[in-house]
Amino acid sequence: MKKHIKSGVAALSICLSMGYSAVAQISYPIVDTGVTAFYSNNSEISEPHEGDAFYGQDANYNGNQPSYTDNGDGTVTDNVTGLMWEQDMGSKMTLEEAVKKANNSTLGGYNDWRVPTIKELYSLIQFTGQVKGAKSNKLFIDTDYFNQPIGNTKIGEREIDAQTWASTVYVGKTMRNDATIFGVNFIDGRIKGYPKINKRKRKPNTMYFRLVRGNPAYGKNNFIDNGDGTVSDYATGLMWQKADDGVARDWEAALAYSEHLELAGYSDWRLPNAKELQSIVDYSRSPQTTHSPAIDPVFSTTEIKDPEGNGGQYPFFWTSTTHLDGVNPASGAVYIAFGEGQGKMRNQLMDVHGAGCQRSDPKSGNKNQYPKYFGPQGDVRYVYNYVRSVRTIKM
Repeated sequence: MKKHIKSGVAALSICLSMGYSAVAQISYPIVDTGVTAFYSNNSEISEPHEGDAFYGQDANYNGNQPSYTDNGDGTVTDNVTGLMWEQDMGSKMTLEEAVKKANNSTLGGYNDWRVPTIKELYSLIQFTGQVKGAKSNKLFIDTDYFNQPIGNTKIGEREIDAQTWASTVYVGKTMRNDATIFGVNFIDGRIKGYPKINKRKRKPNTMYFRLVRGNPAYGKNNFIDNGDGTVSDYATGLMWQKADDGVARDWEAALAYSEHLELAGYSDWRLPNAKELQSIVDYSRSPQTTHSPAIDPVFSTTEIKDPEGNGGQYPFFWTSTTHLDGVNPASGAVYIAFGEGQGKMRNQLMDVHGAGCQRSDPKSGNKNQYPKYFGPQGDVRYVYNYVRSVRTIKM
């Protein structure tokens, strides 16, 4: 039987009816990933139950289920977050052009449109999508409500070349000192940093932008250190393990660790799903600029060495969400990089995706054979990643 997480909207309603203070009001409700299937390290399985291997993964827990309203005027309202979205993004453009478009837009009769932050944009991702390399099998966004193009292969693009940019500029630099903007790829299900300037063409890069309006508090955390090894975020209604335990684990072990964790008198901890964990990224911080992980300093994070033995790096952290990619789509799970999203290109290790990126690693492997490098940008694969557990605050 599945465990159920009380929805943020319902919890807020109960909270108000019982006369709780505004500190407990949920202004940043996390939309569920949409995942309902269950997976082992390499295949889809029947539902695991408490005590079984692989129990505690994404589909064992239900959060705020995605819910949209097509307003019939080119806009879509997210009934969970309170955000209103542009339905059709139009053509690719630069960030400056997108800001100008937002300032001049009267779509749906509103004039307060903006370019979304990376946290606003990520609220739309659904991990029911599937990709195989550069080829899209199913998009990572609800296409019943949103128009989402794929890359135009007729002009030499890959299908995954249809990234949606946010307004969030990376505080560090990627590649070879490139100014970088974060975006969500709804074709392959990832957050990456993308260079703002195409140095070869000597002009700004262009991407898709989906304008948003409403709920200006969305994406803003309200952390309280409880003084007992936990941190509460009253914006999302989630309580977090303050410090990771300094142990790198494969995915199955990460699930089991969170399920068996007893901390601060609570035993209902779990491994967070992709969208829950991304909610605590602090995109104003990075190893390059603040010499810290991309997370609020109220949290404690183990410092690690990168694959070349250099200090000042921070771990990838597992989520409970399987990322359907590749020949064996069940074999990878989502992680969030709180340190640099490193890769090795032309035999040089560098930050290729930015601290706060979201990618995926194989769920298991021979520990002695990792880290490895994978893909055209030589992404570092650790496989043995870290854990920061979460639980739902009972309002």
